[in-house]
Amino acid sequence: MVASFNLSTKLGGGFSALEYICTMQVDPSLVNHLAQLSRLNVAPDKMDKLVQDMQDLVHFVAQLNALDTSGTAPLMHMGDASNVLRADEVNGSITNLEALSNAPDAAAPYFKVPKVIRK
Repeated sequence: MVASFNLSTKLGGGFSALEYICTMQVDPSLVNHLAQLSRLNVAPDKMDKLVQDMQDLVHFVAQLNALDTSGTAPLMHMGDASNVLRADEVNGSITNLEALSNAPDAAAPYFKVPKVIRK
């Protein structure tokens, strides 16, 4: 079973995921838990800075949540260009025999190369 989750998903307490993130309080126990889940070692002298940085991120998300985005279409790409590559075109190519004529050693229809894997 696959469950979909996005920032408007309702959590168990009736809060949306975005409301939960914006009301979250980051403390050293949360950072330690996240570090353990992600298999990271956080030096004790760096803990206060990391807690403050994560709290700043939560406040930034709260500021974004306060913006009125009704009537704004979701952004799918940062630029206006949709495909900057040229279209594929089928062109002529050389035959197998013409390709083999340039090889130092060949046994039609294959190129012969030195053995590189030894047992």
